[in-house]
Amino acid sequence: MHRVLRFDVSEYKERVRRVKERMDANGIELLFLIDPANMNYLTGYDGWSFYVHQGVLLTLEDDQPHWFGRQQDSNGARITTWLDEEHIHGYPDFYVQSRYTHTMVYVANLIKELKYENKNIGVEMDNYWYSAKSMNVLHQELPCAIFKDATNLVNWVRTIKSPAEINYMRQAARICEHVMQTAIDAIDIGIWEKDAASKVVAAQIAGVGEYGGDCPAIFPIMPSDIRTSTAHLTFDPDRKYQKGDVVLLELSGCRFRYHAPLSRTLYLGEPPEGLRKIAQVVINGLQTTLDFIKPGITAEEVELRWRKCLEGTGVEKPSRVGYAFGLNYVPDWGEHTVSLRPGDKTILRPGMTIHFMPGIWLDEFGFECSEPFLVTEKGCEKLINFPEELFIK
Repeated sequence: MHRVLRFDVSEYKERVRRVKERMDANGIELLFLIDPANMNYLTGYDGWSFYVHQGVLLTLEDDQPHWFGRQQDSNGARITTWLDEEHIHGYPDFYVQSRYTHTMVYVANLIKELKYENKNIGVEMDNYWYSAKSMNVLHQELPCAIFKDATNLVNWVRTIKSPAEINYMRQAARICEHVMQTAIDAIDIGIWEKDAASKVVAAQIAGVGEYGGDCPAIFPIMPSDIRTSTAHLTFDPDRKYQKGDVVLLELSGCRFRYHAPLSRTLYLGEPPEGLRKIAQVVINGLQTTLDFIKPGITAEEVELRWRKCLEGTGVEKPSRVGYAFGLNYVPDWGEHTVSLRPGDKTILRPGMTIHFMPGIWLDEFGFECSEPFLVTEKGCEKLINFPEELFIK
């Protein structure tokens, strides 16, 4: 069967090696991954099949991970992964959403076949895709196994991007530039919000030139008016834009599941002085902080530098101001590792990609202007080239 791989097999093998190194350091002999992004990272598997149980089993001894999933999805593994036939396992359909059994019974039997039922097994305990029922069934079926929390073990390996990964993120950045410009061009007084949003989604999929896009992990965040006073609301499908609207735009390009997110703010009409002041403070702080970033400093030092930019301005930002991002599926393009906030002692290293996102949300409106950056050998590089300003129409 013809394979479609996004990376050389040698890169997948190097990822496996790095993950095994962390497994060994944590006393884990078999790693059970169910996060779609971590599955993709180690095997290449790329299917919209995570609404049923699927996953990867990686042992310290085996050169390849074992993929398991619904039988009708197994050809997807043959097409998108580098695994040989012995490492692809499709389970019968009677396990799917069954009232009488559970897919973890199948997984437990597979672990027994691999002779790891008495070993230290790492599982992603705090993960969107790993349920309490899954954990209970595995405990029942594998009573002699010792389960260890391997939450974010692979995520931390993923924080350092390879040149090939960075290349895809640069392509996603070009798509994002087009997507953001599409949004700003489409939004105006009297335009249906749904019409502007539909153009944004179309631009995300169409991509730019030879770079086709993909559906990002987060639906376009495009709130207007009072909805901008909080984070993560999207457009109102029954509303037209009005004069005096603030419109927040948190959008992303996506290329082979690798993201490049960006936030900007648009005002329809003559902006009030309070919004202009906040925009100036945030943009100045954004630029000053980016100039400060370099390898060797900690995540909390970045946040502290940002916070000093706010002193005496009257602007406050109580939440974190950034996070690592990259490869992911719904519901989040963040990696759940590095956070730019007090207490995060993570040292920034070349190859990390972080979304510096100092969003401000007040009682009546909000303002966003963010930058995704790559930590380089000497400093940091903005991945996206788009004006840092309050856009006015």
